[in-house]
Amino acid sequence: MSKHIIGRLMLPLMLAVALSACSGPSPGAQSYMTRLSKTADEPIAGGTVTYGYSSAFQGNFEPAFIEGEDDANVLEFTTEAMFKVNDDLSTAPNIATWQESEDHTVFTFTIKPGVRWHNGDELTVEDWKFALETIASPDYPGSRYYSVEMIKGAEAYHLGEAKEITGLKVMDPYTLRITMNSARANMIDNLWAYPMNKRYFEGVAVKDMLDSDQVRKQPIGTGPFMIKAIVPGESVEMIRFDDYYKGKALLDGVTYKVIDSKDMTALLEAGSIDIGSLPRDAYQAAGQLNNVEIKVTPGLSYEYIGFKFGHWDDESGQVVMDNPKFQDKRLRKAMYYALDRQGIIDKYSYGLGTLIETPIPSSSWAKIDDQDIDTYAYLPEKAENLLDEAGYLDTDGDGLREDPSGKKFTIHYDAMSGSKTAEARSAAILQNWRDVGLNVQLNGGSLKELNSFYEAVESDDPSVELFNGVWGLASDPDPSGLWRATDSWNYPRWTSKRSEELIRDGVSLKAYDQDFRKEAYYEWQKLINDEVPMIFFSERSNITAVNKRLQGVSTNAISNIRDPQNWWIKEID
Repeated sequence: MSKHIIGRLMLPLMLAVALSACSGPSPGAQSYMTRLSKTADEPIAGGTVTYGYSSAFQGNFEPAFIEGEDDANVLEFTTEAMFKVNDDLSTAPNIATWQESEDHTVFTFTIKPGVRWHNGDELTVEDWKFALETIASPDYPGSRYYSVEMIKGAEAYHLGEAKEITGLKVMDPYTLRITMNSARANMIDNLWAYPMNKRYFEGVAVKDMLDSDQVRKQPIGTGPFMIKAIVPGESVEMIRFDDYYKGKALLDGVTYKVIDSKDMTALLEAGSIDIGSLPRDAYQAAGQLNNVEIKVTPGLSYEYIGFKFGHWDDESGQVVMDNPKFQDKRLRKAMYYALDRQGIIDKYSYGLGTLIETPIPSSSWAKIDDQDIDTYAYLPEKAENLLDEAGYLDTDGDGLREDPSGKKFTIHYDAMSGSKTAEARSAAILQNWRDVGLNVQLNGGSLKELNSFYEAVESDDPSVELFNGVWGLASDPDPSGLWRATDSWNYPRWTSKRSEELIRDGVSLKAYDQDFRKEAYYEWQKLINDEVPMIFFSERSNITAVNKRLQGVSTNAISNIRDPQNWWIKEID
């Protein structure tokens, strides 16, 4: 589980003509005339575009350390994974191909020769091995250990009991053999696929990598663009990497620029930004612009309201369920039934979003049919009955319920600022709960900025009890990484023995039988649906705004930055 000075797309015609008249055809004028002579739909090289993003980025420009979309967007331009995800969400070879042993525990990977890092080094499997060792290190500060834990010897290495990972063996510069602990049906989907330049990080201890220049100031990758300049939290200027192994990108560069979401439509209209994920509250206005195309695709992300069941214990590396506030699932279910989710989506999200009841994407083969689970319709009377049954009664007649012991009962709610409707939307959610007698109040009296919000949630700030977040998902339906007791991204800090069993079943040797695997995930969704560790609000749509002069942009459920080396600029009259 985020640019620099806005690039101009072309010289103004009057300026090009003036330069030509004064001193003969200038490079700019020649370029412009060449572009005019091209066939309208023939890709043209040159020019710079700007990608707008509506939150300040953290600046962790190394895949092993990113936490959010803000930094991940930059890496879509600058990095390449060993594998790729197709539009149908299947995993396919990219830099690496593989052979698998009959017992599904030994994988032999072969990478393409001649792939270059931005500093000129050739990519070898030593770089991939180095990345796997970094993530498995006891000093690794990130959250992706789950993507290497399946490798034989990774656990001993992670615990500091071994000096190497026994399951990693370099056969030659382009061949890496990885032995796994056991068969796992989604091994390739979950295995960490991003190399790290071993030579470039030489001398940097794992514990120091996150704040190193190699991550923060001068990051490198193997992608079609490389980073030229970073203005922390504001912009990233990228230029074409001419030695990109798939061939030179058509654009000269891309600027990644942080913008105010409220200015998105005006910036699109002015041509100051060329592409970006469109905030829902800009959807209608941006759709009226003549120079912009809106692309809407189903997303692999969902909005949820999470209950805090406990905290993360660093020493044991797992969640501890020690908060009794939400232990009665009748309270949790009542809060679900009390929400008019569809009404809130229609009024404050322009109808962009589909109601969901589980964290498995609707497009996934593993998604259970809604008729087999509770869909938690808007039923405030049912919510009231559940609260009565659980002992949450209004004993003093003030319209608000006390807890079962008769004490005042208040729930603190956290949500993010940023959109035009954020405050009104949060107020509507709180009002839904107040309508059934629950006193749910905005924590601290105001919404939080994105990074502050997640810092409070991740650190288990005691004041955070109920929180409205968004999760992006991987293409594979395996809940590992978010839902196990050992997953630091398990923000609600909820777990159960049965949940752990079903998650294991879903990737076991038996799960090579697709029907068995599907049934395991059906049972897991039934469990989650009944236990309600969080309220699943809606599955989000991905909305991308693209200036019509920017060509070659395609989107899918995974990303709107796909094959950016194929983007090009078409002159618009």
